[in-house]
Amino acid sequence: MEATPKPDAQPLRALIADDERLLREQLRTRLGQVWPELEICGLARDGLEAVRMAEELRPDVVFLDIRMPGLTGIEAAREIVALDNWQGQLVFVTAYDEYAVTAFEQGALDYLLKPVEPPRLELTKARVVQRLQSRAPIEPTAVEAPLGTGALMQTLLTLQRQLNAQQDTPRMRWLQCSSGQTTRMVAVDDILFFRSDEKYTRVQTREQEFLIRTPIRELVPQLDEQQFWQIHRSTIVNLAEISAVHRDDTGKQRVTMKNHPERLEVSRSFSQLFKHQ
Repeated sequence: MEATPKPDAQPLRALIADDERLLREQLRTRLGQVWPELEICGLARDGLEAVRMAEELRPDVVFLDIRMPGLTGIEAAREIVALDNWQGQLVFVTAYDEYAVTAFEQGALDYLLKPVEPPRLELTKARVVQRLQSRAPIEPTAVEAPLGTGALMQTLLTLQRQLNAQQDTPRMRWLQCSSGQTTRMVAVDDILFFRSDEKYTRVQTREQEFLIRTPIRELVPQLDEQQFWQIHRSTIVNLAEISAVHRDDTGKQRVTMKNHPERLEVSRSFSQLFKHQ
């Protein structure tokens, strides 16, 4: 199926995100063979760069490796879908076929297994072009009803939790935290929230604030997802310590804590965690 030109007669454009240079180049080469009219407008080296370039370049389709530093492909996808007026399509690229038998095979999103083979890439091309012709939100390939942004966000969150679970990381119960020259063992249950603070992660309890070097993305799989939710790229909160979630006139959500005055922002990519009643 040939790509239908956009109204301004510009070619369709794609962003490729993979932390391995050879795999980025391999996918670009395969796309050139199968989809020569597709313009590769950017190559991202990690999840954070993928989000930045997606916002700046506004490609029609983003090919995201699932396992990347900074942000995983799934985390990057949540940030990208939350961009204002996002109309592009997402395709995940993975060497791990366990992801293909979850939400992907249910038709929620498209995926490619590494090494990417031309016949499978032809199918992806056809699916992406069909969706772009309608300029509708990403929709299932196996059912008729469209998948709205809220459902897509929930699907991405579910996939991220599955990815975390498959890492088989033991649940953290105690955390070594520094305060000045003193190191303390802090019970995870006593932590109100974690927040990224430049090179450190801030650990807030009712009585004290500590700093650790472990980044948010490494903390997430070590915490009980029934107790701690990531509500922002830089924030994890203890659900038992939430007093209320407020929504302002612009739709932005902020969490109020029971035992701390700070109000924590919920990013758009995590807003589906707190459904507005």
